[in-house]
Amino acid sequence: MTQARRAVVIGGGIGGLTAAVALHRRGRQVTVLERARSLEPVGAAISLAPNSLRALDVIGLGDEIRDLAAWAGDGGLRTPSGRWLARSSADAAAERFGGPLVLLHRATLVEHLAAQLPPGAVRTAAAATLTDRGDTGRPARVTTADGELEADLVVGADGIRSAARRALFPGHPGPVYSGFTTWRVVIPVPGVQFASHETWGRGRIWGTHPLKDGRVYAYAAAVAPAGGRAPDDEKAELLRRFGDWHDPVPAVLAAARPEDVLRHDVHHIAEPLPAYHRGRVALVGDAAHAMPPTLGQGGNQAIEDAIVLAHHCDDLSAYTAARLPRTTAIARQAVRVARLNLMTSRAGTAVRDTAMAALSKAGPALFLRGFDGITDWRPPGDTARSSEAGSGGRRMLRADPGRQPVEESTP
Repeated sequence: MTQARRAVVIGGGIGGLTAAVALHRRGRQVTVLERARSLEPVGAAISLAPNSLRALDVIGLGDEIRDLAAWAGDGGLRTPSGRWLARSSADAAAERFGGPLVLLHRATLVEHLAAQLPPGAVRTAAAATLTDRGDTGRPARVTTADGELEADLVVGADGIRSAARRALFPGHPGPVYSGFTTWRVVIPVPGVQFASHETWGRGRIWGTHPLKDGRVYAYAAAVAPAGGRAPDDEKAELLRRFGDWHDPVPAVLAAARPEDVLRHDVHHIAEPLPAYHRGRVALVGDAAHAMPPTLGQGGNQAIEDAIVLAHHCDDLSAYTAARLPRTTAIARQAVRVARLNLMTSRAGTAVRDTAMAALSKAGPALFLRGFDGITDWRPPGDTARSSEAGSGGRRMLRADPGRQPVEESTP
């Protein structure tokens, strides 16, 4: 029997695990090397749009994740006083993009992905270094504390500070500060009723959304110098910045403990990489194209990367050709959106809010149009155009390493 070809994935986050599952279904022997002591990610939520849910259909997880959707009914965009600037609904989004938006805890998604891998495939507390990117005549090599691994394919899924990216492209400048910092909490807020919303102020954003398990996911962002920290604690900082905003913001802040609040500066890759591969190594997710979270597409694009990489695992130049233009365009759009919703000018903010309100009155579909070409993406080989949630023309990846790739469909 011919020995299965080996893939080593550096990083056990969402992009890395999705790549591992997809490659395993392609018949690869997969090893995931995660430097942390467990796969449990930092405690925050992730929003999965129809594009990444269709990608998860390819590995048989789409419907499991869709069942975790909690948003039902109206939501939209508000001002700090509570005035609605734009309304949207789960039904309108699903109709336009052929599927729901699903908000869930990152740990839940990681658990579902890891469960698809064979026992022993994931190694935690396993820091890894790419020592040889390989080429057509030799395998790639990854060094760990337990020795060296050779692989026909190495996936660099090691995040925004990716050592794999630096090894492949040592001359690239890497990520830059996006100009703002973020806070996130996932907590129970008993007795509070609210419509899912994002609120734009001057140089500040707040969002509040329900999770299916009954908890609330809230996030905030503000223009701030890099490296800043609260003089006391980050809950107190949120109270200073957002404590007088509309309900349910005060109730969420009252329910949060200082230790519940996560704060992280936002960075992105401003100069696109020349490629997402070199030799036998391919990059996915933030390692390849870190972007601001303003479109909610960072994790979604990592999932897309993983599925397309598995599809083109025998031709990494096809992977780069399929992913680099799309992710570069989305990353640039996320930067533009950040400039819009975090603008600090009083006059500019007034013009922005008036324009958003007028756009909403013209029709909810116009508000959603900004995501055309993003959330209507479909995986390679999927030619379905059904508007039903979960339709997406599912094609399960199976052990068929000799299958010839098909060109990626465009949105």
